[in-house]
Amino acid sequence: MGGAVMKVRVLLFARLRELAGGDVLELEMTEGATLGELWSRLQERFPSLRAFVHPPLMAVNQDYASPDRALAGEDEVAFFPPVSGG
Repeated sequence: MGGAVMKVRVLLFARLRELAGGDVLELEMTEGATLGELWSRLQERFPSLRAFVHPPLMAVNQDYASPDRALAGEDEVAFFPPVSGG
């Protein structure tokens, strides 16, 4: 059946923080959930984040990671919005 539940600390930066109304969250996820699944969960909890069609830049424990990276308990995840510049 389902795996054990783990807590993941989520850091949101810039526009993402504004849309979610805070910069640090703690979410419970099923052990082995992926970064992409965590992003989907955040979009469910904060529908304003659905404005980002593509997942933002992601990092786990201060290392950049892809959406298919599996999470472990006590991981710290950071999401950074796309940056445009000239």
